[in-house]
Amino acid sequence: MVARPAEDEAVLACLATLEASLAKTGGESEARDEFPPGTLEAALDALARRGDDRALRLLTTLAERASSKQARKAARRVLYRLTQAGVALPPAVPKPQAERQPPRAARAWVSGVDGSGSRAVWVLFEDAFGGLALCALIVNDQAGILESSGGAISKKRLEAELRSLRQSQKLPWLELPPARATGLVAAALALHARLKTDPPAEFSRWRRSFDAAAGGAGPMIGEDLAADEVRRDATLLDHSAELLALPELASWFLDPGTLGSDALELLQARESRLVVSDQIKAEREAAIVERVVDRALTADARGLWARRLEEMAWIFHATGRLREARVAYATALALDDPEHPPRRIPLARGLAERGLAVASEVALGRLSAAEVSRAPKR
Repeated sequence: MVARPAEDEAVLACLATLEASLAKTGGESEARDEFPPGTLEAALDALARRGDDRALRLLTTLAERASSKQARKAARRVLYRLTQAGVALPPAVPKPQAERQPPRAARAWVSGVDGSGSRAVWVLFEDAFGGLALCALIVNDQAGILESSGGAISKKRLEAELRSLRQSQKLPWLELPPARATGLVAAALALHARLKTDPPAEFSRWRRSFDAAAGGAGPMIGEDLAADEVRRDATLLDHSAELLALPELASWFLDPGTLGSDALELLQARESRLVVSDQIKAEREAAIVERVVDRALTADARGLWARRLEEMAWIFHATGRLREARVAYATALALDDPEHPPRRIPLARGLAERGLAVASEVALGRLSAAEVSRAPKR
């Protein structure tokens, strides 16, 4: 379309507006409704004759995204004539699309640690529209994520599940900051990477949410109890074996599967017909226990038990048991200290003694080895 002389002034004004839009970012919407369709089309024709990429890109963008229906039609007619003339048009700039953000971790809960190093972790995710989804995991400090389940959940159903869990759970069940729970999951994923293993397939649907979550450290009692003060109180470590009497630590003992020969030796010593004093018998048993402690509590194993005790110290503190928290934390610090022999830690000896007792029951056929194994399994 060619403008008539009477329209030259209006066409020039419209063309000036279009050229101004080329000079500014995002100026494609500058084709104003104040210009009649014919005037706008004539100005677009003039712009198209310039033939540069910026002008052509403006035309294609106007054809797709101009706010005025008339402007879109005018731009499309000009583009049609250009394509008929064999002009190659650049693609229109795509609309910027907001990236869908992964749900955020809104609340979280964790259980105590059992004797195999496993704990339950629940993380509640909330999406941008307020929808809730609960991820339930079993996380192990030797194998990573053992189990994964969950899905969409309502607030009412969530509260009902929490009430039911608190009533049936053998281990303590506490709410904690979401970043700490996602930190436990991040540590489990790092363990999978080191072991070159994969989490359960069901975890794949939650992976992006956890990758986007800000994961902090696990529950560290050091934030609540001063480590230096606990170290100075030597009496705390003396009471460490008393922790094994707590119901939360009923499953804590060294893996009986590794103590079979030691348990048999202990049974033979106790059932020997040789007449020896009680003191000699006690010394033999003590020697077996110390040998087990020295062999089983390597540097890596001590680190595992120290972290478990640290988590339980946090749970004891959160449930109002300050003395138990201090004893557990003092024991964790001692296990983490390479200068502190594990055979001098009462709780370490207690883990060995309990493991030997269970291994003896297995040797006598009173317990199943699979039932009492401390090895993590899905």
